[in-house]
Amino acid sequence: MLAIIGGSGLSGLANLEVTRRQVLRTPYGEPSGPLTFGTIAGRPIAFLARHGYGHTIAPHEVNYCANMWALKDQAITTVVSVASVGGIAKEFGPGRLVLPNQIIDYTWGRQSTYFEGPGAKVTHIDFTEPYTPGLRERILVAAKACGQEMANGAVYAATQGPRLETAAEIDRLERDGASLVGMTAMPEAALARELGLEYATIAVVANYAAGRGDSVGGVSMDKIGVVLEAAMAKVRKVIEQLAAQ
Repeated sequence: MLAIIGGSGLSGLANLEVTRRQVLRTPYGEPSGPLTFGTIAGRPIAFLARHGYGHTIAPHEVNYCANMWALKDQAITTVVSVASVGGIAKEFGPGRLVLPNQIIDYTWGRQSTYFEGPGAKVTHIDFTEPYTPGLRERILVAAKACGQEMANGAVYAATQGPRLETAAEIDRLERDGASLVGMTAMPEAALARELGLEYATIAVVANYAAGRGDSVGGVSMDKIGVVLEAAMAKVRKVIEQLAAQ
């Protein structure tokens, strides 16, 4: 089964024919909210709002361990994350859809592994390619099939939040090789790998990062909502096409 994790700007799927909602408990506490089950293009789909259905959970407070465990517990094998990000690279302006292929983790203090605690074995996962290549290819094919432009490849800098970054921090991230900045890539991607889930992220550029483009003097929060509303309509089309594959 395919699961969609919706980030800021995507608290639901209008094209999802809902069949049921289920509240789940996990060994790691409660997920961000109930899982919504339904179908798109006749294929079973599960949806989870990462920040809660009322967008009340900040990025650093998301229970990533519970979220990913709940998906795995429901026999879900494939997860597509939708994440709102800031564009660092000039070509990643507001409204662009980007399929990142790498992550740099700047987060701290988040529970980031299932392999810890009394009796847990020391386990190292291979994280050379943090996003599943085959799933990334399927998303690119789906985007092309429905006529939605999607940039292939970017380095996602995962920062702690909830505040946005300073212009100097964005300069540093760019020197490190990052082209996008967001707050939810980690530990979500690593936990998916630990659970053996296929995982990829559709990044939606909500704004230029601090000090870039029209954010050179500050990030306009008023513009972000307008950009996301239009861009998420494109994302829904891609997801529908992906479900139909």
